[in-house]
Amino acid sequence: MLRDKRILLIVSGGIAAYKALELVRRLREAGASVRAVLTAAGTEFVTPLSLAALTGEKVYSELFSLTDEAEMGHIQLSRDADLLVVAPASADLLAKMAHGLAGDLASTLLLATDKAVLAAPAMNLRMWQHPATQANLESLRERGVAFVGPNEGDMACGEFGPGRLAEPEEILAAIDAQLAGSGTLAGLRALVTSGPTYEAIDPVRYIANRSSGRQGHAIAAALARRGAETTLVSGPTALPDPVGLSVVRVESAREMLAACEAALPADIAVCAAAVADWRVSSEAPQKLKKNGGGPPALALTENPDICASLAAKGNDRPRLVIGFAAETQNLIEAAKEKRRRKGCDWILANDVSPATGTFGGSHNEIHLLRGDQAESWPRMSKLEAAERLAEAIALAVGSGSTAVSEQAS
Repeated sequence: MLRDKRILLIVSGGIAAYKALELVRRLREAGASVRAVLTAAGTEFVTPLSLAALTGEKVYSELFSLTDEAEMGHIQLSRDADLLVVAPASADLLAKMAHGLAGDLASTLLLATDKAVLAAPAMNLRMWQHPATQANLESLRERGVAFVGPNEGDMACGEFGPGRLAEPEEILAAIDAQLAGSGTLAGLRALVTSGPTYEAIDPVRYIANRSSGRQGHAIAAALARRGAETTLVSGPTALPDPVGLSVVRVESAREMLAACEAALPADIAVCAAAVADWRVSSEAPQKLKKNGGGPPALALTENPDICASLAAKGNDRPRLVIGFAAETQNLIEAAKEKRRRKGCDWILANDVSPATGTFGGSHNEIHLLRGDQAESWPRMSKLEAAERLAEAIALAVGSGSTAVSEQAS
């Protein structure tokens, strides 16, 4: 979707600016043309020569440059692009965007443009968490600015937390989604479940699984980027809440089912959460103690099947219900049986054997079953898989297609 697209990349200051060079390389490989604008602070971390070599274009940095204005005025520079991408987007530049300041070339272009804007924030975690920054982000979201990241992790300053620039592949996927899928699900409501569930044994112990929530969170974000009014119901994860959608945090399977039912009606339901199959029949009110008599006998009872419950909602049933089949053997056959048992329209089968690294990892290998026909996808990042699924959903329901009901039999 990026071939022949024109990207205006604005690079602001921060150690993460070096990732902009890799982003340019990937954009060019995908067939996009890139013009770069470098802020004064950005030149402290990457050079105009590096960006010029990778973009194959002149790099712009001066607002009052007679030469640049003669060749291409700054207003035309912003209007000539299909998408403006700010990566990294510093706290300073986000504040200028939020308040309509235009004191340098980058902020002037962002104020003068009538094109879509995608920002990838990067800053110290305390700057990210500051109320002023959060207020600026909220203001920009209300005006339609899209965001990707930031991620959580170690920072150059030695601290750990949210504020790391999204990886180039994540920004590339977000750019692709902005250009290819913007608005294709507008007017539709989507419900996505993600993460594990924790089933309490006593006040300190619980039954759980190794799900990270990365795939479900990525799917929710991909649907929201395509214009769907999206609710993400998430079990306990270490992931930051995706922007541009509603997030409901829960712990147990019963809480997740209640939150999903409260989010109805919905047009699309994607049940990506790794819901615990069982819980203890009776949660102990106090911490269970060792008493020398061996471990306690835990009586288990079955948890509700959230995907099956949504698929059986009658008049309140989403038009498209999608489940996941995480298996360790007989992958396709097990997924076909699970799809029939749950009553969902599509099911995504993936191998979660320890050797695959799928649970808790960043990549996935998916087989999409619509009816009994399996479409096998190559191994890809969970972000790429989310974009591919969102595109398939948009093709199925984005224009009122009747294909869903035909495939669900």
